[in-house]
Amino acid sequence: MAVEGLITLRSGFGPKETTDRLEAEIKARSLSVFARIDHAAGAAGAGMTLRATDLLIFGNARGGTPLMQAVQTIGIDLPLKALVWQDTAGVTWLSYNDPNWLAKRHGLGPDSQATLNTLSAALSAIAKQATTLS
Repeated sequence: MAVEGLITLRSGFGPKETTDRLEAEIKARSLSVFARIDHAAGAAGAGMTLRATDLLIFGNARGGTPLMQAVQTIGIDLPLKALVWQDTAGVTWLSYNDPNWLAKRHGLGPDSQATLNTLSAALSAIAKQATTLS
């Protein structure tokens, strides 16, 4: 099922390996990982079950600040986030917000397009590295 503004890639790896690969690729590009949230562990702590669902929050000020200078409300969607999750068939997926969709959501103008293009290309490359054999 497609969700507007969400890019989702099938991973060739299990959830833990996909998340580990994602984190390594983010760090290899000199981005900071601010948090790694294990939603399944949180559910277990509440006495509930949830298939593997891990959220990474990451980015850097050099990439996000120009967007927030243009339209400050985009700060609600920054830093960036990527979700690694497993469906009922046991397939692992990686999902993240399309930067161009975020730009549209917040009304960013054409002056931000170069930054958005760089961000989109970086996210695409990171996601592909995390989900496929190199």
